[in-house]
Amino acid sequence: MAVLAESGSNPDVDLLYDINGLAKDAPGWFDRVMEFIGEYGLLLAMALLVLWCWWSVRRRGGEDAAPSVAALVWAPLAAGLAVLVNVPIRGFVERPRPFVDHRGLDVLVDGKTDFSFVSDHATITMALGVGLFVADRRFGLAGIGLALLEGFCRVYMGVHYPTDVVGGFALGTAVVLLLSPPATALLTPLMRAVERSPRAGRLVRRRPAAGSGRDTLLPSARKPLESEERDLAA
Repeated sequence: MAVLAESGSNPDVDLLYDINGLAKDAPGWFDRVMEFIGEYGLLLAMALLVLWCWWSVRRRGGEDAAPSVAALVWAPLAAGLAVLVNVPIRGFVERPRPFVDHRGLDVLVDGKTDFSFVSDHATITMALGVGLFVADRRFGLAGIGLALLEGFCRVYMGVHYPTDVVGGFALGTAVVLLLSPPATALLTPLMRAVERSPRAGRLVRRRPAAGSGRDTLLPSARKPLESEERDLAA
């Protein structure tokens, strides 16, 4: 597997130098921003996006509320499972970080001593993005866009090869989609049971405001009264 790290005419390494070369030409403050975004910021953004999608699904309600919330619950579970699957993959491939075998890289994050293939960050963000897409396409497209940006940041920071990122994207997507049918088959009935709960049901669907149903009946309730008043007047 060491051949993956060799340079020469390897387009993987060439693209690594091209993208990481942008860091050399960028001002120091921009590199610090990219370091924070690539290491923590986009993971936080993905978590907030999942919460926002849940809030939107909950407010919208309808018959699709429970399946959509089940898909949202599956998204972080799939991301965690994909990271666990990556543990034996890393141990089998044993690909060193790019800065170990290649000189002249501008490495923005120190202390990376584990193997490089595949990228955990790319795996997690793409798994969340695809999981969001299963629940809601609009939020899913935004999540996949953030995942692509995460992959770019990891190469920009000099801590991953482009193929590490592509492998992470593939792993995250495969775990979400391949295991989605049995996962949703288990989670959807659970979310429907939660939905029927007087208290916990608000986690799945927003309850109507007290008195809202009564207000909608007021016009029809007035009709008999108005007819009775006309009869009395006559």
